[in-house]
Amino acid sequence: MTTAFDLAQHLNPQTAWLWGTLLTLLCYVAAKTINRRLPRLPLVVIAIALTISALMICHWPYEPYNQAVSPLFTRLLGYATVALAIPLATIRFDQLPIKRLARLLGLATLMGGLLPMSLAYLFHLSEPTILAFATRAVTTPIALNIAALIHSPLTLVSFIVILSGLIGAALSPIILRNINDERAAGLAMGLAAHAIGTAQAWQRSAIAGEYAALGMAINGVLTALWVIPVFA
Repeated sequence: MTTAFDLAQHLNPQTAWLWGTLLTLLCYVAAKTINRRLPRLPLVVIAIALTISALMICHWPYEPYNQAVSPLFTRLLGYATVALAIPLATIRFDQLPIKRLARLLGLATLMGGLLPMSLAYLFHLSEPTILAFATRAVTTPIALNIAALIHSPLTLVSFIVILSGLIGAALSPIILRNINDERAAGLAMGLAAHAIGTAQAWQRSAIAGEYAALGMAINGVLTALWVIPVFA
């Protein structure tokens, strides 16, 4: 029986790219439909689960699928990350307690990297593996650039960042269910779960999304400012 992967082996790169892109988009559309019925389940988590299931059904291994779609979606991820800065223009910074917010962001940035690195050290993991945890709370494009400068494994960095984002997005409805301040909820999601958490915050409310984008952006900059000089 001919499978999707069998066909993909005989297709040119442009056709394989189109096949992978259509499969991913169909899984996303299906995930949105499911998310409307199950709003507490993060959209990103549903989409990833459906994509993995579709690849298994089609007998399409992840590596060739990733090679087909990675150039497009990696570029789109960078654009989407930059575009998240647009909502920052609507935030009234003159109404925020800047000093207290600066202390909070500084502490969150340090703990977001130092705590997982300390746990990795206690488990006697290798130095490159410990360094990979330094960018745990940073969105993927920034994390990969930092990882290249501090010589930590890029694949491991991607795995840690994506997994932490998924866990943060999945648990955020439970952890933040009693938080009524949308600014605080959004900021927490952006700091702890970066881009995936920010996407989840936008599902919660526009205000939460704006502050999640703020937390993610500042966290990325601050992490780069202290991790690169210390470990590069």
